[in-house]
Amino acid sequence: MSAGCGPEAEAVVRGLGFDCHDVSPVVSVRFPWDLAHWTMPLLELLVIGGAVFALVHAVRRYRHGDPINLALWWTSLVYLAVVEPPLYFPEWFGLDEIYGFIFAHNQFTVQFMWDRLPLYIIAFYPVISQLAYELVRSLGIFRRRGALVGSVAVAFACQVFYEVFDHIGPRLQWWAWNPDNRIVNHPALAGVPMTSMLLFASVSLGAMTYLVVRLAGERRGRSLVPRVLLAGVLTPPTMTIAGIPSSLFSGNATAQAWVLGVELALVWLAGGWIVLSQLRSPGPGEPLSAFVRIYPAVYLGGMAVFWLSALPDGPPIAGALYALACFIGAGLLLAALRRVHRKAPSTV
Repeated sequence: MSAGCGPEAEAVVRGLGFDCHDVSPVVSVRFPWDLAHWTMPLLELLVIGGAVFALVHAVRRYRHGDPINLALWWTSLVYLAVVEPPLYFPEWFGLDEIYGFIFAHNQFTVQFMWDRLPLYIIAFYPVISQLAYELVRSLGIFRRRGALVGSVAVAFACQVFYEVFDHIGPRLQWWAWNPDNRIVNHPALAGVPMTSMLLFASVSLGAMTYLVVRLAGERRGRSLVPRVLLAGVLTPPTMTIAGIPSSLFSGNATAQAWVLGVELALVWLAGGWIVLSQLRSPGPGEPLSAFVRIYPAVYLGGMAVFWLSALPDGPPIAGALYALACFIGAGLLLAALRRVHRKAPSTV
């Protein structure tokens, strides 16, 4: 039996169309045309290509004296290394009674850790953090409002760009949640755990950005490595803190849903207010990089194609209205960027 392939995991992956036994413990490689759905190799191209683009952009900014992008790119991977293994194999860390089996990814072109960690997921962490940070930075919010306000805006940007991905993934069987997990996966909005929507899609990425800006941005003369490691390790506890209000109602899914819903609403209200305030008095904008001019729109367009591909299979999936709101929010962020920079110069 493969590691982590207990009865619950076996049932979930069987629904995805494969068996979790006898898989490689290190890495598996498949042909892109052999994947279960045609969107899967395109998703890999969109995300992995975006991660490479983001890294190139981060290195360019580092060479011009700004280490934050590069520190954020690497901190995202440290954060991944801290949080992903316990999610995939909670029994290894004595957390199976606390978390249980949560979800499983489908089989992609390149997969690690007993086929539990696709390469594109590794790439997704620096992609989403870099996309949101660069949007907010380019709006001039960090320069004018500081690290804390800027990071709140990043949490909002992550929410709208992340959730268009989070709600289509299960529909296209990129991954599957364990519906029998009542500890973590409920309450849920259309099958997507609300804790994932709040803690992973906003809180962690906003907190990580704040830590990186404060640790890396104010000490440019020192090595980034210890600051990257520190920021990555300190990010997960922020999710625990943000999860305390809903945990007070453990066992009452309705009350937890209300608490998490209010917290999500606060992310939208705070982020929207910050962006609108910036638009009212934008001041001189930051020069637009090639990454922020191109990739957020490409990402959003790719996700729109994936959503449209799912419509002929039946009525819109549950949660489509929330995803539509996120598409609108992300589109308005891009429109705000264009408005602020209508006459601003571009840069590489």
